Amino acid sequence: MSKKILCPVDGTDHAEVGLMHAAELAKLTGAHLTICAVNLALGGARGPTINQWTDEEAQALLDRAEAAARAAGATDTATAVLISRSAAPAIIAYAEEIGADQIVMGTGDKRGVKRLVLGSVAAEVAGQAGCTVTVAR
Repeated sequence: MSKKILCPVDGTDHAEVGLMHAAELAKLTGAHLTICAVNLALGGARGPTINQWTDEEAQALLDRAEAAARAAGATDTATAVLISRSAAPAIIAYAEEIGADQIVMGTGDKRGVKRLVLGSVAAEVAGQAGCTVTVAR
């Protein structure tokens, strides 16, 4: 049974599906739910590093997600903004840092060549995380 769940969100519909599964699981098991957003650091090779979202945008995203999780019945919640150049390694490292025993996340609808070219954060996390990973659709 999970005691600490990590759920990454990015404001997309598929992340919302993962969040609802994570909130339901937290509600049913009494687990602590941490909701994180990876604020991707872009650029920097020859110019400044610019994050995908401003600090205010990232916090607003997390505030909305936490409110939705609480409305779905999760009572023990926290949020965190992670800044990284790559989402999957940041999620995996943070899960280890907080001692999460499960990561619950949504996945997009990438198939065929699009999947091969773009990859999948959920697939990378599922393949490399040291804890249980639930991928919701």
